[in-house]
Amino acid sequence: MTPERESSNRERGGPAGATAATRTRARLDQPRPPRRRLLPEWDPEAFGRLSERIARFLGTGRFIVWMTVVIIAWVLWNIFAPGDLRFDNYPFIFLTLMLSLQASYAAPLILLAQNRQDDRDRVNLEQDRKQNERSIADTEYLTREIAALRIGLGEVATRDWIRSELQDLMKELEARQHDGHVVFPAERPQGRDVDDH
Repeated sequence: MTPERESSNRERGGPAGATAATRTRARLDQPRPPRRRLLPEWDPEAFGRLSERIARFLGTGRFIVWMTVVIIAWVLWNIFAPGDLRFDNYPFIFLTLMLSLQASYAAPLILLAQNRQDDRDRVNLEQDRKQNERSIADTEYLTREIAALRIGLGEVATRDWIRSELQDLMKELEARQHDGHVVFPAERPQGRDVDDH
């Protein structure tokens, strides 16, 4: 490699020497290509939904009826069928093995379904808690606003207060009239409430 190319390679930040051609730089603006895995991949959500469906079916009366029918048919076949057609004789070891296998798969599926339900319940409780906190905050805000309005209304002249003030003025004017003071018509209060009296 010539010294000019080596210096230009160093300026760009690349490696110098024999490794410059063999080593490639990883690009940070592009995702990495997927790696091959030895184990198969599955979607945990799809597997969880399947386990919940199976667990729901295992918890129904239909499953118990079908399992009872299969066991009775199995036992009757292996007792009353001709000898060469029987596949599981009296101690029914193969039946025991099948029931154990079914139970060994049913228990983890039921636990998985329960764990997913617990996760959903936890999320729902968290959302309910946040909604309750918002409702409490809104209620406290409205309570403060109503208290402020009551305080503000306490300082406002109401219709009853104005009416009582006018009645007091009328009484005062009538008292002056009786004492001999002359009240001019221009000084007499006018209005609907005064005319009523």
